[in-house]
Amino acid sequence: MQFMDKTDRIFVAGHRGMVGNALVRRLEAEAFSNVVTRERSQLDLTDESAVAKFFEKERPTIVIVAAAKVGGIKANNDYPVEFLVENLRIQNNVIRAAHENGVRKLLFLGSSCIYPKFAPQPIPETALLSGPLEQTNEAYAIAKIAGVKLCQAFSREYGANFISAMPTNLYGPNDNFDLETSHVLAALMRKAHEAKTRNDQKLVVWGTGKPRREFLHVDDLASACLLLLEKYDSPEIINVGCGEDISIRELAELICDVVGFDGELAWDTTKPEGTPRKLLDVSKIRALGWKPAIPLRDGIVRTYDWFRANCV
Repeated sequence: MQFMDKTDRIFVAGHRGMVGNALVRRLEAEAFSNVVTRERSQLDLTDESAVAKFFEKERPTIVIVAAAKVGGIKANNDYPVEFLVENLRIQNNVIRAAHENGVRKLLFLGSSCIYPKFAPQPIPETALLSGPLEQTNEAYAIAKIAGVKLCQAFSREYGANFISAMPTNLYGPNDNFDLETSHVLAALMRKAHEAKTRNDQKLVVWGTGKPRREFLHVDDLASACLLLLEKYDSPEIINVGCGEDISIRELAELICDVVGFDGELAWDTTKPEGTPRKLLDVSKIRALGWKPAIPLRDGIVRTYDWFRANCV
């Protein structure tokens, strides 16, 4: 095991996204002085030759793959080709270039949606590929599984220290609040804010409110990533979550309370709501000494403050 040095050249792929942004903030707060980033206009990660040239020139020692095309149920359902092709291109290019340019350690960020729709709860890492995927985000899940398998293949064939972490549902500053493409927490926050602004009497939420989800603040994920870069060297995937879940109904009520919307909730049961429950088994990362620091209500308050400052 080789510990990280504060001068390590760390490339954060996807630094403008919610996760990448949190990682850069965390690295800078911990006094890492050599963080490398590129805007999409400077480096198109779907362009193989551009990625190869970037790695040859910059020679990072550590790489975090936080770049991906992401979206909620609607976007995943509407654009499966784009979710599959773009994500495969990004991760294939970055992971291969990392190996070819002698990167010491790479962290690939997957997603809890890689697990089967009816996986045992809480979901252990061993559930991967043990059953059919949730149909609505199958394309994204398959791309992420391919990324995991590519990292494991480089580890097995070449001895590369390429690790993969599977975060649960994330939220926080820099989340996507576009109702067409956002995930559930951000979408509910925007809907509640707009309903309050318009003095609406009710707020329409997709589904029945019964599915249960786990939510982790993105700053907690960033702290977990640093710990994994320091302490985890296995090619086997590792879950990152808080170990607790909440129903969508409870989440909607909590968000309305934080936002100050006091109308009623109306449930549109004609809309899809995904897998019935998704809670990760986080015993592996807990055993490494990590646990989240931001309670859900506090995290939602912080996120709403950020939303009002940046999106209204």
